[in-house]
Amino acid sequence: MGIFDSLIYGFRVVLDPSNLLSCGVGVLVGTLVGVLPGIGPIGAIALLLPATFKATPTSSIIMLAGIYYGAMYGGSTTSILVNIPGETASVVTCLDGYQMARQGRAGPALGIAAWGSFIAGTLSVGGLMIFANPLAEAALRFGPPEYFALMCTGLIILTYLTQGSMLKALMMGLVGLIIGNAGLDIFTSLPRFTFGITELEDGIGIIPLAMGLFGISEVLINIEQTLKKDIFQTHVRHLWPSLKDWADSKWAIVRGTILGFFLGVLPGGGGVLASFVSYGVEKKVSRHPEKFGKGAIEGVAGPETANNAATGGNLIPLLSLGIPLNPTMALLFSALIVHGIQPGPLFIKSNPEVFWGLVASMYLGNALLLLLNLPLIGIWVQVLKVPYRILFPLILLLCVIGVYSVNNSTFDLVLMILFGVVGYLMRKFAYESAPLILALVLGPMLEKALRQSLLMSKGSFMIFISRPISGVTLGIAFLLLLSNVLPFIKKHRQAYRKFEA
Repeated sequence: MGIFDSLIYGFRVVLDPSNLLSCGVGVLVGTLVGVLPGIGPIGAIALLLPATFKATPTSSIIMLAGIYYGAMYGGSTTSILVNIPGETASVVTCLDGYQMARQGRAGPALGIAAWGSFIAGTLSVGGLMIFANPLAEAALRFGPPEYFALMCTGLIILTYLTQGSMLKALMMGLVGLIIGNAGLDIFTSLPRFTFGITELEDGIGIIPLAMGLFGISEVLINIEQTLKKDIFQTHVRHLWPSLKDWADSKWAIVRGTILGFFLGVLPGGGGVLASFVSYGVEKKVSRHPEKFGKGAIEGVAGPETANNAATGGNLIPLLSLGIPLNPTMALLFSALIVHGIQPGPLFIKSNPEVFWGLVASMYLGNALLLLLNLPLIGIWVQVLKVPYRILFPLILLLCVIGVYSVNNSTFDLVLMILFGVVGYLMRKFAYESAPLILALVLGPMLEKALRQSLLMSKGSFMIFISRPISGVTLGIAFLLLLSNVLPFIKKHRQAYRKFEA
């Protein structure tokens, strides 16, 4: 089947009533998650992941993906009207979006964000269709050494792109690898890192960990904070951008789409990185950079386009290579594994209904989001007024129900609370959760690839260097690591010399 015939097949799949409902629910919940500050797509997917276990794999992945790209849409609403990003990828939108709202131009800001998101989201799905299959065919030539090298590079690039300390990010990645290897040894079936606790022999599930790190910790961290929600009170008018707005934004949308998509494909890349890079590029190429931060519509169009384009790019490594390269993709990976589907080079051929159903649902979902976001802005403004004393107990209730419903295990609840406290302390001391949760998912695959490679080479580590793809990939990973370690050593050596003097 050609791409066009496959896409028609995908639309037949998604127009099944259950899949259509999953698409609608996913984008609606995703928009709501984007609008409400504090939850984020990772927390929402972690909360709703247990609800998909009784559904078909196609319905599940359609709904969870809808939450992801729907949150990217909804995040712009709070950034523009409240000056609080609904999710991290919309942080940059606050800079010019809120200033436009204060100048009485909230309508055009919301309009260009919605249309830019629609254009980028639609084009990124086209990119997913074009690149996923060739990459999957190329990945068939990958063996365990290549997969090991690729996963090592993904972990290092993720820590390289974190906003905080490189050392702390590496520490969290190593902690995630250790936690991911708790349970039974994959070759000998002997227990390890279980401390004699029978429940840990099955390993530590990603659901209690993700809900603890992102759900419980979010509640704990916000309880001690008082967020002033200065909601823009004026009636939002003129949602359709003017011709001048379109003229000012058109190249920002084009650049944001291209940047966002290709940054989404990179390990560790995603909406956050794409939006920051896009904003920097727009400010650099602008003839009037002084307007940025004071209500430049390009400062809204570029980042919002980029973070939505990144969603399609993010799915390519997950579905083609079977490697999740950011925390959200790690949760989608877990959802597929729970349903007995292994993402990777054979995924598209083995599960065409899931892949093409997902692609078609993203076309449909982007159109639904455009229809939802503009007319429902008044409702979202009212949702923003929900007091946190009501919102946070509901989040806690959803966490408890979601975790318990997976295995009907009180031990999972204890793990969730424990990781919630750990996540709270991590945020207090500026340790990022993303490297930990990604390493948790990649850990078992990394170990399996390593041990299979050593079996192939009879214990020789030279197999990783002698094979061209793995050798080059590990070389890139080493250089990236070195580029951050050397400045760190130089800085501390200079500090030591000053101390001696």
